[in-house]
Amino acid sequence: MTRPLFEYSIVTFKLLSYNIRFGGAGREHLIARVIRAAAPELVVFQEATNPEVIEQIAEETEFPLWAAKRGHSIAFLSRMAVAHYEWHYSLGARHPFMEIELTPQTRVFGLHLSARFSKWSEMRRVREIRQLLADIQKYQYGFHALVGDFNTLAPGEILNVKRMPTWIRALIWLSGRDIQRHTIQTMLDANYVDGFRHLHPVGDGTTFPTWDPHLRLDYVFIPKGFAPRLRQMHVLKDIPNVTGASDHFPLLAEIECE
Repeated sequence: MTRPLFEYSIVTFKLLSYNIRFGGAGREHLIARVIRAAAPELVVFQEATNPEVIEQIAEETEFPLWAAKRGHSIAFLSRMAVAHYEWHYSLGARHPFMEIELTPQTRVFGLHLSARFSKWSEMRRVREIRQLLADIQKYQYGFHALVGDFNTLAPGEILNVKRMPTWIRALIWLSGRDIQRHTIQTMLDANYVDGFRHLHPVGDGTTFPTWDPHLRLDYVFIPKGFAPRLRQMHVLKDIPNVTGASDHFPLLAEIECE
């Protein structure tokens, strides 16, 4: 892992959340091109299970700081000084979440919740997010963002079952013919703001899959009291190479920090 060559403070920063699918091996150049086009200061990856891939992407994009751990889903790249980072093993979670402390007043938590669409998997995601929120409770009054692939739908969003693979349709049918939306509702009930919906109440925020986008699985949440710090948020669907780089579109947020 390389170290940053310089430190500086900024008023706003661009945060990119990006699921790179199965570790990203063989697609490093495409992923790097997407990141260069997005021009973020901080990238939080999901499915970044191969540190050599993240190291190569960091070199190609000229990010001075990166961290990844073999077999761990969450990794990051940063152009900003990072005071501290750590993977946390939350009770019952499939993937450890990651804490990235930019300053004592600004933290980003990267997460990747359990996959699969069914009533039972949704209950697992609820347990995961409740435990994570309990684990980070001491930061609830300071600015922080929860970023990543939540693998679920928000309340009120339409699920087009006909566009799902047959085996997923069978799971959905067996568990009640729809997907329960308790995970995102848990976040909202905990006084977090769904960043994309806050800025785009009726916009198309679908992030998956890149060849037929019809599901919004990727989110940035911040505490409701800090909602004015969200300046912009976009799903990056029009960047060259993005459809070949991963099965998820990246989500880019511009956030004010202290």
